[in-house]
Amino acid sequence: MFKEVLDEGSRFSEENLQLVTFELSGEEFGVDIMQVSEVIPVPRITRIPQAPGCIKGLINLRGKILVVIDLNKRLEFSSKETDSLSRIIIVEIKDTVLGMLVNSVKEVMSLPFSSIQQPPEIIKSKINAEYLRGVGKIGSRLIILLNLARVLGEEEIEELSELSFPEEVALTE
Repeated sequence: MFKEVLDEGSRFSEENLQLVTFELSGEEFGVDIMQVSEVIPVPRITRIPQAPGCIKGLINLRGKILVVIDLNKRLEFSSKETDSLSRIIIVEIKDTVLGMLVNSVKEVMSLPFSSIQQPPEIIKSKINAEYLRGVGKIGSRLIILLNLARVLGEEEIEELSELSFPEEVALTE
């Protein structure tokens, strides 16, 4: 039933969805583990002048320059100062690698498809509904499943790919 809701590019076992779960503004979210390459502590972030509000800046990840998006700001939650629990989730969206700043990463988990439902109207009013894949329920926990490909529009992803630099880029004079 829910497998139809999981659209383009999702990889999953027959009965479970593998997730990386994280916290934003007191709510628990999850993303498909197949979109996540790694989770890192927050390094020094270099700000970009006149960048949109949700762009936190740039990081150097083993010689590759990546754009970091503040998911709190992107989803219009109250922003939080980074602390020892803050993490950057490195993801690939439509061939663009970037970082997503979150308040904390909770766990990697397997969520049965039978535990996933369409988001209720109250959640759809809190977050733009196109960002959502569904809501997972485990006991009393609710995990909001994000569609990362839609959290950023296609034009934004294209612009971000221009800001990220592979390590092979040579500087010109």
